[in-house]
Amino acid sequence: MKILFVCTGNTCRSPMAAAILKAMLRERRIEGIEVESAGIAAFPGQTASPNAIRVMEGRDISLEDHRAQAAETEKLLKSDLILTMTESHKTAVLSQIPNLWGKIYTLKEYAGMTDKDISDPFGLSVEEYRRTAQEIQEVLEKAIEKIVSK
Repeated sequence: MKILFVCTGNTCRSPMAAAILKAMLRERRIEGIEVESAGIAAFPGQTASPNAIRVMEGRDISLEDHRAQAAETEKLLKSDLILTMTESHKTAVLSQIPNLWGKIYTLKEYAGMTDKDISDPFGLSVEEYRRTAQEIQEVLEKAIEKIVSK
């Protein structure tokens, strides 16, 4: 199974979400799930934001090798599950490729939550990045069983 996390620039939320899910899968010894991230307005090759790198290091997860990539049509079509950080990301992807219904959700929507958006820490303090990483972790804890059983 291929899971793709999508945000705006692919330097903060989606790489943190992908890294956190990968760590969760490793801890649970779950194999066969490929996890990537991309951005709807990414500059390919850009590194993760310094605060995202710092916050993930505090969780013993490295984003040093992360390079942004665009949410291109081929990548989206090859994904089995697309989890966006906001409702507007989901709308943007669906406006590009309408036939993705059924495999695209906001992360919170997929976890069964009513609020649909993960907060954006871009340009804010390291503390805001910590809050966002914690928010992603908590949502993924709710969604992991559904992800694994898919």
